[in-house]
Amino acid sequence: MYGVAVQTSSFSSFLQLIGVLLIFIFVLGATYFATRLIAGYQKGQSFNKNLKVIETLKITPNKFIQIIEAGEEYLVIAIGKDEVRLLTKLTGEQLKEVPSEEYSAKMTADGFKEILEKVKKHIPKK
Repeated sequence: MYGVAVQTSSFSSFLQLIGVLLIFIFVLGATYFATRLIAGYQKGQSFNKNLKVIETLKITPNKFIQIIEAGEEYLVIAIGKDEVRLLTKLTGEQLKEVPSEEYSAKMTADGFKEILEKVKKHIPKK
């Protein structure tokens, strides 16, 4: 009789484990789909033809400088915790354009590999 109680207890524990795993998988799936839904909604809300962020530079954890294209003008603004200030206006000729091939190369694994090799050169070997 003692062996039957142990088997029932272990079977019950196994069923509980399966139940917890199924709930976990359900929660992960629900989170995934909720995130996709919210991202799609926000992307639709932020679709804009007249305003576009060209470049952002982080100065401190809560202060940024941004170049924004507003219609045909380029504005340089400073963004702080509670304020936004216009620094200057730029023309299209004043902006430095990075060729798309150069930018995409920096973002690929090859670009990362080059950076890693440069860092390795500066690490002293034992």
